[in-house]
Amino acid sequence: MGMQTGKKRLVRGSMIVGLVFVVACFIIIGTVQSWRYTEAGRVPPKTAVILHAVDEQLLPQGLSTPSFLASPTAPTITRIDTEMATSDGGSIPLRIYKPIAAGPHPVIVYYHGGAFMEGYGNIESHDNVIRSLAGRTQAIVVAPGYRLAPEFEYPTAFNDSYETVKWVEQEADLLDADVSQLAVAGDSAGGNLAAAVSYRAKSEEGPSIKSQVLLYPLTTFLDSEFASRDLYSSGYYFLSRGVMERSRQTYAPIEEDWSSPFTSPLLTEDLSNMPDTLVLTAEFDPLRDEGEAYAKRLFEAGNQVTAVRYDGVMHGFVSFYEVMERGNDGMRQMASYLNQSFSSTGQETYNKEGFEISVLQTQDSWRDELEAYAMGAYLIGRHIERRISDIFLQNEA
Repeated sequence: MGMQTGKKRLVRGSMIVGLVFVVACFIIIGTVQSWRYTEAGRVPPKTAVILHAVDEQLLPQGLSTPSFLASPTAPTITRIDTEMATSDGGSIPLRIYKPIAAGPHPVIVYYHGGAFMEGYGNIESHDNVIRSLAGRTQAIVVAPGYRLAPEFEYPTAFNDSYETVKWVEQEADLLDADVSQLAVAGDSAGGNLAAAVSYRAKSEEGPSIKSQVLLYPLTTFLDSEFASRDLYSSGYYFLSRGVMERSRQTYAPIEEDWSSPFTSPLLTEDLSNMPDTLVLTAEFDPLRDEGEAYAKRLFEAGNQVTAVRYDGVMHGFVSFYEVMERGNDGMRQMASYLNQSFSSTGQETYNKEGFEISVLQTQDSWRDELEAYAMGAYLIGRHIERRISDIFLQNEA
């Protein structure tokens, strides 16, 4: 009799545990699904949880792919931190990743994003992108820590950026670099700098830049009418109108500078003979339309241009390549484009079929879906923890 009672209790307990698990799963799935409905449209689950985590300041430090899902690989690159003297008597830090294997190697100068302002981005915040780019291309990647506003106004960051390209050319032997295979790349504000550096190098017959990759670049400081600036400028998608206006006020406070090709590449009169260009944009990004407009202008000037829009993602999505499949796709496409550029003969013919933006409507993989709900469970737990903490603080008060 006692044994039967014990079995019944065990079965009843298992049923209760199972029921709690099912209810918890429904709560997690329902909550994550509710986060998908944002102010400007429905987003994929992984995008939704990351946007929610950042908006609620719940994103854990060191967010990366769980270790049991990662494939261990032998290191193929090494890191060097050094400094570069600038023409105005100052200096800036340089982070360099280079292959362990003997060169000479192609070289990429990468400009980090961050609205040109202190506290919004630096070579540390973008180290994962810089490191991954070096590993995937087996090229030397040089990332300058250009000086930031409000302490340093335009043209300091731009001059630092251009002088970095010249430094690479001058130090080619030391770096074991093949400067005939030189590319520039950057995201957001860094994309703006990369485009401006390419134009200055062409105009002044400076270092020969073979290709450029611009990730969701800012291309004009003017108050131009772009639909994306209105649709996605609240800040929920990682970049707000307020930040853009503050960036302009601190980085380029003199209005006459806003029309310069070195601050607003979109306004450049002569864009002929520019490097081959890849422009990546994001659907939910206030800078989407101006990045694509710049790509179109480059094409119309006779340049080889590839323009790709990733649907379902926000500004800065490539920086989340470790936890977002779409971010990893963007990272992979950037590396593949640069590898093809380095291996090309430069004899490709200009595509005269007309400008086209490739829109990638990628679907979430099962892994992305699973990770989205796992992250959702973590965030729900953080919400509960925060609520309990607030209750205790109120009671103590």
